[in-house]
Amino acid sequence: MLQFFRNIFKTKLGLLLTFALLALIALAFATADVANTGSFGGVAGGDRVAVVGDTRISTAELTRAANQALDQARRQDPTLTMPAFIAQGGLEQVLDSLIDRTAIAEYSRSQGFRAGDNLVNSEIQQIPAFRGPDGNFSSDIYQNALAAQGLTDALVRADLRQGLLAQLLLEPAAIGVRFPQAAANRYALLFKERRIGTVGFLPSAAFAPASEPDQATLTRFYQSARDRFIRPERRVIRYAVFGPEVIQGSLAPTPAAIAARYERDKARYAARELRSFTQLIVPTEAAAQAIRQRVAGGTSLEAAAQAAGLRTSQIAPTEQSALRSQSSQAVATAYFNAAEGALTAPARSPLGWHIARVDSVRREAGKTLAQATPEISAALAQENRTRGIADLSADIETRLDEGETLAQVAQSLRLSPQSTGPVLANGQGFAGGPPAPVELAPALATAFQMDESSPQLAQLPGSERFLIFEVTNITPSAVAPLAEIRPQVIAAWRQAEGAKAAKAAADRILATMARGSSFAEAAAAVKPGLPAPRSINLSREELAARRERVEPPVALMFSMAQGTTKPLEAPRNEGWYVVDLDRIELGSLAPGDPLAAQARRELANAFAGELTQQAVAAIRKEIGVEINRSAVDAVRRQLTGAN
Repeated sequence: MLQFFRNIFKTKLGLLLTFALLALIALAFATADVANTGSFGGVAGGDRVAVVGDTRISTAELTRAANQALDQARRQDPTLTMPAFIAQGGLEQVLDSLIDRTAIAEYSRSQGFRAGDNLVNSEIQQIPAFRGPDGNFSSDIYQNALAAQGLTDALVRADLRQGLLAQLLLEPAAIGVRFPQAAANRYALLFKERRIGTVGFLPSAAFAPASEPDQATLTRFYQSARDRFIRPERRVIRYAVFGPEVIQGSLAPTPAAIAARYERDKARYAARELRSFTQLIVPTEAAAQAIRQRVAGGTSLEAAAQAAGLRTSQIAPTEQSALRSQSSQAVATAYFNAAEGALTAPARSPLGWHIARVDSVRREAGKTLAQATPEISAALAQENRTRGIADLSADIETRLDEGETLAQVAQSLRLSPQSTGPVLANGQGFAGGPPAPVELAPALATAFQMDESSPQLAQLPGSERFLIFEVTNITPSAVAPLAEIRPQVIAAWRQAEGAKAAKAAADRILATMARGSSFAEAAAAVKPGLPAPRSINLSREELAARRERVEPPVALMFSMAQGTTKPLEAPRNEGWYVVDLDRIELGSLAPGDPLAAQARRELANAFAGELTQQAVAAIRKEIGVEINRSAVDAVRRQLTGAN
C-alpha cells in the first residue's frame, strides 16, 4: 500500500493525481464527527448516511466525496455527468470507501495501534517528489506542493497515518500467501488450450429495408429509442488571450537600477576560483596521515582508500565559500591552499578528517559594470515583465469581481475577443463543428461549471500568458427533436430492422447447420453475397500475447463447448455473428515454462487480495455499520437534481 504512494509520487503527473486522491481520502477525517455517540446506532438522523462504530459519516461528507470522485473520473471522461456517474454505481462505491476507511480507523484505535510521528516523517521523506537537487528531502518543495493543491501538512500526515494503520492491519492477512504449483499448472494449461472454429457475420445493412417507414412507424421507433438521440450539453465560449505585450510603459531597466543590482550582487561579478576534488573522509587524523603517506609513496588516493576498506567521492567545481559552508573553515582553507594535482593536508570537519587531491583549478576573471550590464539588464527586464503581468492579472481579477464585463476588460487591453462555436466538455465541436482552440483546453472543465456571462481569469500553464473567458450560451443535454434529425432516425430504424432480419437469418443458418450443412452453405441459402466466414485457430496464450481487445465472437468461442454453434448479437444493431466451435485441442506445459511461475504468482496475488477483502469485511462486522438508506437517497436526489 505504501509502496504504491512512493511509486506514484515519482512523476509530476503522479504527484498531482496522488494529491487529488489524498484530498479525497483525507476529507473523511478532516470533516467527520468523531465524537463518541454514546451508543451504536443513531443513524436515523437526516444529517448522517452511516454510523461506523462510534463515528458518524455525514451527508455533507458523502456529497463532497462524491463530487471529488466525479472530478477524478472526469480526467478520463470529461463528458461524464453526475447522474451518469451515480447510475454507474459511483455513489455506492464512494460510500463503501468511506465506510471501509472509517472502520479500519475505528478498529485500529480499539486494538491500540498507533503510527508515530517518526514513522510518518520517514514516509514523507521517502517520497521522491519532495527531494531537492541534492537528493535530500526539501521542506520548501514539500510545503509548496501542499499549497499548490490546497492541502495542509496535517491532512497529509493524517492520511499517511491511516495508510500505515491499514498496512499494519491488512498486510498480515496476505503475507506469505502461496498457491500450490500443481493447481497453478492446471490454470497455466488453460492458456495452452487451442480453439479451432469459424465466425460468420451477418451485417444489418445486408438485411435492412430499402424503403422509408411511414410517419407513425418512425414516430414509434423514435419514442422507443429516445436515449439514442440525446445530444450532449454544449456551450459557446468567448475568450481573449494576453501576455506581457499589453503592459503599459517600458519594461527596460534604468541605468541606475542596473548599477544598483551590480552593487548588490558584486560578489557574483568578482573574480573567483573554482576547484574540483577527489575526497576521502576518515575517522582519525592518524588514519588520514597514513593514507597521505601511502599516496606519497606512489599509491593513488583511490587505491589507498580501497586498501583501507574505504571509497573516495567527487566534489564538482566549487568556490571556497561554498566548500566552507558544506564542511568547515579548516577544510576549505586546506583544499584551496594546495596546488593543482597535489594532496591536501588533513583537516577536520564535523564528519571527520578530510584529505583530497586537487583535480582541477579554474580561475574566472571578474566582470566590470559595463561587462555585466547586458546580463543584468535582461534579468531586470524579465523581473519587470513578471511583476507587471502579475500586477495586471491581479487588477483584472479585481475588476471582474467588481462586475466589469469581458468586453470592457478586453477593450481596455486593446484585445479582440473571439468566440467558439458550440463545443462539448471534451473540447470537440458539436455536430462536426470546429473544436475548441488549444488555448481553451485548461479552462474547459471550469467553463462547463460556470454560469453564463460570468467571466473568469486563468493563467495558461507554463507561460506568462493569461486567458479571460466566459460562457455566452448554454444548450442543455436533451433529446433532439425528430424533425431536426429525421434522416438519422430513419437510418437508425433501417439498421434496427436489418438487425431483426439478421437475427432471423442467423436462426435459419443455425437450423440448417444442425442438419449437417457448413456455414458457407447455410449462409448462401439464406442470402447470397454475405461476407465470407473467418477461420479461427488460436490458443489463449496467443490471444493474450496480442495485447489487444478480444473481439466478442472470439471471446464467446473460448467459452463454448466443442462441436456447438451459437449466435451472438453485434453491438449497436450492427448485425449478428454465428460462432461455430469445431474442436478444442489441449496443450502441454513444458518443464520450466515461465507461464507456470507466472500463473502461480498471479493466483497468489488474487488469493491475497481476496483475503484482504475478507479482512476488511470482518473489521466492518466487528465494528458495526448502519447505513441510513433514506439519507443516502436524499444525497442521490440532491446530486442528480431529482425531485
